[in-house]
Amino acid sequence: MNTRTAAAICAGALLALTACSSSSDDQADTKPTPKASASQEQKNDAAKLGGLPPRPTGEKRQQLLDALAKAAPDVVRYEDKAVDAARNQCSAFGEGVKRPDWLASQRFTYKDVTTTEAQGKQINEALKSIGFCNV
Repeated sequence: MNTRTAAAICAGALLALTACSSSSDDQADTKPTPKASASQEQKNDAAKLGGLPPRPTGEKRQQLLDALAKAAPDVVRYEDKAVDAARNQCSAFGEGVKRPDWLASQRFTYKDVTTTEAQGKQINEALKSIGFCNV
């Protein structure tokens, strides 16, 4: 009996929702507004709030890649992935983060590149030494 009651209530709710919908001509002519895409400035602001430094360019990018190559040469095989991993790794320097060296080893392991925890420690030291993460 409870199943039938629940089914009747659901059917009644669906009918009520259907009755509430309207198909007036003025609503039919309304076109959905496209969502505005976030500008690069908005993306950078959101990244800063999340603790991520801005994507480095020019000399700063090369400085980052050179520091990473000294710490773990294979990680810069895919430069864009290395830059993204470095930006994300900055979040590992916050309070309460456990095992930041292990996190670095995970972030910098991709495709055919494997990074050890010892290399992760060297990466963290490199990121700090060049001031990339502002720590």
